[in-house]
Amino acid sequence: MVPLLKAGGRRAIANLFSGLASSYHWMLAFRFISGLPHGAFFGVAALVAASVARPGQRGAAVARVMMGITLALLVGNPLAVSLGQTLSWRYAFIAVTVGALITVALVAVALPTDRKEKPTHPLTELGDFNRAPVWLALLVGAVGFAGMFCVFSYLAPTMLNTTRVCANWIPFGVAAFGVGSLIGAQLGGWLFDRFRSQAVAISLLGALVVLLIYPLAATSSLTIIPAVVLLGTMGTLAPIMQIHLMDVAKGAQTLAAASNQAAFNVANALGPWAGGVAITAGLPWESTGFVGAALALAALIIWWLAPRRIKEHSHPDGQD
Repeated sequence: MVPLLKAGGRRAIANLFSGLASSYHWMLAFRFISGLPHGAFFGVAALVAASVARPGQRGAAVARVMMGITLALLVGNPLAVSLGQTLSWRYAFIAVTVGALITVALVAVALPTDRKEKPTHPLTELGDFNRAPVWLALLVGAVGFAGMFCVFSYLAPTMLNTTRVCANWIPFGVAAFGVGSLIGAQLGGWLFDRFRSQAVAISLLGALVVLLIYPLAATSSLTIIPAVVLLGTMGTLAPIMQIHLMDVAKGAQTLAAASNQAAFNVANALGPWAGGVAITAGLPWESTGFVGAALALAALIIWWLAPRRIKEHSHPDGQD
């Protein structure tokens, strides 16, 4: 609980100073500082959720944490923009600060304190972190999730140039992706609770099918929105990889949980780059679906070819 409180408190302070920044350079510095605890906060939040969940329901618990992230993007961002446009951008940061402080207070009150919890040394965590099962999970997550970002990053120009809808459709496309992400996060938790690490392959196979469908669906205004909802369901991989990482990390669970966010950030860079290469080469906008499918297939092959011993792990709830 303590790392979660520290990360939340630091983000609150950094957001407060962002709202009080006197120049662009100070703003840039405080935004950088506020981003430093990002991975730790969400990683530890998932770790805590899994630790307090009932046996056999760890996937569902982590999925709820992921749902909170999606809701923040869908609801929080528009509200912050509206507040900034109506009053001032400073008030948006003040509101975020207040929300962060309320979150820290609720965590302190609601979460049980584990008196037997022993603090881990960073060097000890690094030793346990530097193992093949951990790096395999991070690699699969980074490559597998890149396919989703490859398509989503070019969604707007695809809708305008391939689907040939007006710009007013783009917010509906973004909202459709958010709806799919909400469904995907919950589905991912359900899959892990029932299939354990085999859920990784199931999720990647589903992503492969969705990405192959997308180029065909993008040509019609009747199918583009359902296709984007399906694209959002690729979020099943997020809770699956999060829990799998915590299981294989042994003594480096905190570091591994936070690193999952870093893997997704790598995917957020790799996917748009790969899609940009295809588009620059003269391929149509919808070709990002095929590029994304290639990335999902690569992640699936990496997972299948990995030796069984680095994919196996024990579960705290006593199930293998």
